[in-house]
Amino acid sequence: MEPVMSHHLLLIASRSNIFRIFASAALALAVGTLPGSSSGQSTSNASAIKIGIIGSGNIGSTVGTLWVKAGHPVLFSSRHPEQLKPLVGGLGPLARAGTVKDALKFGDVAFIAVPYGAYPQIGKDYSSEFAGRIVLDAGNAVPRRDGEIANEARQNGIGITSAKYLAGARIVRAFNTMSFRKLADNANRPGTRMAIPIAGDDKEALAVAQTLVRDAGFDPVIIGGLESARIFAQGGPLYGQDITAQEMQQRLKTLR
Repeated sequence: MEPVMSHHLLLIASRSNIFRIFASAALALAVGTLPGSSSGQSTSNASAIKIGIIGSGNIGSTVGTLWVKAGHPVLFSSRHPEQLKPLVGGLGPLARAGTVKDALKFGDVAFIAVPYGAYPQIGKDYSSEFAGRIVLDAGNAVPRRDGEIANEARQNGIGITSAKYLAGARIVRAFNTMSFRKLADNANRPGTRMAIPIAGDDKEALAVAQTLVRDAGFDPVIIGGLESARIFAQGGPLYGQDITAQEMQQRLKTLR
């Protein structure tokens, strides 16, 4: 039986509605027309990484769609998986829907993109599933939405705070600096790619994250360990920067 989530998390989940899911499905079709996107899918891709998406809203559905188009099997999760049918139905056989527990069991890698205030309860409810798992963390701590945990993230650093609440996970901070529209519009763009900053303490997890950032259509830039994730957290100097990897590396030198 799936663990009981807190009232706060239930409220977060209830915000998902049919309109938002249909919007995500439309976005999925739009992403499929981007330059460099795969027009076909193969379920026998030897290099494919199974990915479980925790939070299939704007960011989760956008990045998950990019990975499906790159040939990775993706399970999009929700407390109401049936509401994800328009999204997964438009993506073909590599996309499926399920619960959060389904996503964590399915994925070699998890991608979390839920309101940051939900992290403590999610970490508690799925502690055994998170243990030892590579997790790409796209959450942002917003004070007006997330409350006290946002102050903790700003004081201690968001990477360290994520590691506290998703205990045992091999966390890499990634995909938190841009809106979903910016990600959809710039994935696999012609010419020099947009940089995506990442940070983590686990070398293998960082290597996997680099691969997935590239497969989504961007250039990864390793900023450092989880402590350094504060540099591209909301309000940080590398947050919201539409620049190339070379430009980001140059800017990073001035911050150290």
